[in-house]
Amino acid sequence: MKSYLIKDTTKEERIALIREWIPVDENLDGNDIDLWDMYDPYIKGEKEIAECNAAFNEGFYEESDLRGN
Repeated sequence: MKSYLIKDTTKEERIALIREWIPVDENLDGNDIDLWDMYDPYIKGEKEIAECNAAFNEGFYEESDLRGN
């Protein structure tokens, strides 16, 4: 399995990886998610993919979280 860590990839490889994730219509089922913005720190070599995902997800809660269940 290929490593996608910054230390194991070039900027061009990171761009190609993100490009693979973008749907042809770039619509993402009507969501206003811009993968280029979300993964820009990864592309630049500033944050790993997991860090970008964690930063994106930290503002989302499930209903059970809000009820305290």
